[in-house]
This record gives sequence, C-alpha cells and structure tokens, in this order.
Amino acid sequence: MFNPKRSKLMKNIPLLRPNAILIVFISAVIITLSNYQAFTQEYKIKTIVIDAGHGGKDGSTRGAYSTEKDVALKTALHLGAAIEANLKDVKVIYTRTEDVFIPLYERIAIANNAKADLFISIHCNDMPVYRSTVVTGYRKNSRGKRVPITSTVSRKSTSTRGVETFVSGMGRVNEQDEAIKRENASIFLEENYKENYEGFDPNNPENFIILSLMKNTFRTQSLKLAKLVQDQYVNVGRIDRGVQEKSLAVLARAGMPAILTEIGFISNPEEEDYMNSEAGQKEITDCLLKAIENYKKSIEG
Repeated sequence: MFNPKRSKLMKNIPLLRPNAILIVFISAVIITLSNYQAFTQEYKIKTIVIDAGHGGKDGSTRGAYSTEKDVALKTALHLGAAIEANLKDVKVIYTRTEDVFIPLYERIAIANNAKADLFISIHCNDMPVYRSTVVTGYRKNSRGKRVPITSTVSRKSTSTRGVETFVSGMGRVNEQDEAIKRENASIFLEENYKENYEGFDPNNPENFIILSLMKNTFRTQSLKLAKLVQDQYVNVGRIDRGVQEKSLAVLARAGMPAILTEIGFISNPEEEDYMNSEAGQKEITDCLLKAIENYKKSIEG
C-alpha cells in the first residue's frame, strides 16, 4: 500500500491513533451537549415584544366601520396587559401604543435591541379588491349603432373567514400573493426604503428570495409557537387557515422566535364585529396568552 513520507516539519509531531482521535471527538461532543443542556435549563422567557401592525399613515386596510391598525392596537394592548397580569416574571415591550407609523425595520430592531425572547406581530386579514367591467346600459353612437355603456366595479369577498399565523420562510419565486403584498406594502411609506431594505421591491420575484434568505435561526421555535397559537384558536371554534411560512419583512431579521398572527378577516362583517367586541377581544387575547404560557412551559421545563 502506498505510504507517503512525512515532511520534515511533521517528523517531530506524533500521529494520533484512530482510537485517540475518536476519544477526543466524543469528549468534545459531550462537552458541547452539556453546555447546551445547561443553557436550555437556565433559559427563561423574560421579554416579549408585541407589535400592533400598521399605524399612522399606514392604515388603508379597513372593514365596514373599523381599521386594521386600530383593531391590532387594541388587541396588542389587551395582550400586553394580560401577560403582565399573569406572567409576573415577563417584561412586555410594545412597538407602538398609539396611532403612529413605525417603519417595519424599526419594529424588529426594537425587539433585537431589547434582546427579546419572543416577537408577536398582530394583524387583521383582508381580501383583495377585484375590479371588473359591467354593462350599465346602452346608447347610440354617431352612426346610430347601439353600443354598451360600461363602468368599473370594485368587489371584495365578504365571506372569507378564519385565522392564520405566519413565520418567516422561503417563499416560492412566483408566490406574490395578496397577503405578502399587503403586509410588505408599508415599506414604501418609509423614507430611504431602498437603503433600509437593500432595494427590496415586492414586484420583483428575486427580492422574495433575498428577503427569505435573511437568516432566521429560530425557525423551529417560531413554527412551534405559531402552531400553539393556531391550536388555541381552534379550541374556541375559529376556522383554522394554518401555519404558513411567508416572506414578510417585519419577521425577516428577527433575532428570536417571531410570528405574525392574523386574528380574523376585517373584510368579513361577522369577524369584524367579533374582533371589535369586548367578548371577541377577550377570547383572542386569551388564545394568545395560553399559547405563550404553553410555549414558555415547554421551553423552560
């Protein structure tokens, strides 16, 4: 068998036997696992950032009588108060407590700078407006020919309902659905958005890949929390639209488990009433609080 000669520089360095190398490797693994176990045993949920979606000039999504930004803020404040009342050892930080515009990158920066353990963004869902041309009558043109009179009509589905929770994930190149467009549209209300988001353009499919590749090392924990939230919604009879991974700017740079939960469709009259009612607000808040409590128990042991 070919056995190359050792170089002069290697002559005085003893070669480790395979068994010795294996022992060193196993020892390193044991030390690493021990350190990780010690870390997880000491880890506690100490700070939660609650983000009320939209706000200020970013408030075009509305139902018959209420706006998403107001419903989201009301829910965020109720959730924060519930956490403070029930989880005494947890600090709550809000991205906003009034109707003001906060850029998306600043929202997650608040959480990162506070070294938060969880980031929860609260939103209301909405259905897109579809425009169609309808014939409203007829007239005669200069040649006496009968021609239709048309007008453009805007329509929106008012029957779609349910709850869904998002985590930051890898969107497909052609996945430019209305939810992504709507939630990322806030970017363009910010000054210097190209610098803040490195030229992000939601109409360019390549940018979804760039945004999705922003590292989220807490993907597994985010998915776990999102599932717990959806489970609580289902327990009270809400329609489950599932947990989804989407290219959402507000979650992309999170340095902690982060979710965006859509608490209902503001375009649906019944769900709009529910989200604005005292009973609906309490139920939504209780669902989110129980999910957080369950997540906290699973993490802290």
